[in-house]
Amino acid sequence: MIDTIIFDFGNIFIDIDRKATEKAFVELGIKEWTEDLELSNQLYELGKIDELEFMSVIQKHIPTVDILTIRNAWNIQVGDFPLKRLEFLQLISSQYRVFLLSNADKTHIDRFEHKFGVSFARDFYNCFEKIYFLFEFGFRKPDIKAFQLIINNHNLSPKKTLFIDDTEANIEGAKEVELQTWKLNPKNEDVTQLLEKLKIAYA
Repeated sequence: MIDTIIFDFGNIFIDIDRKATEKAFVELGIKEWTEDLELSNQLYELGKIDELEFMSVIQKHIPTVDILTIRNAWNIQVGDFPLKRLEFLQLISSQYRVFLLSNADKTHIDRFEHKFGVSFARDFYNCFEKIYFLFEFGFRKPDIKAFQLIINNHNLSPKKTLFIDDTEANIEGAKEVELQTWKLNPKNEDVTQLLEKLKIAYA
């Protein structure tokens, strides 16, 4: 019987379109995502470098483009957050222990809060017993330390805890610590279907 749910953020609650950012960068002059760009992205997600350092690495590839334009291109992937998902989360949070475990970087978090407003963001955050934005801890999913952190900090039983994510590698990482999992496919599934899943697969 599931008593705890750990949610990812991107493509679970808020829509993410990474191809939109890829397209924006191509239009700005970046034709391919090089090794140094990927490394700096990972370092930023790990909290090892700050936003300006990350954006400055990108700017080296397109030196005529200003940092604000680069930031906007990076954030263009942050899409919609349907109200029905927040309302559903508010319902779920009264029935289960719920946590957020996300690789989202600070730039995208700031964009979410600005795009949807302080009140919406506060209502969202207040649903969770604890929020883990992993850049604050120096590691990221699928590193099992991310899952062990939340399990140990809250004395969770993995077999009674469901982890929901849209990325296969993260799901496999969760399975390593024996969490129950749902790999949500954002193309044809929605987190608001969770209660049906719980009844059928995790009863």
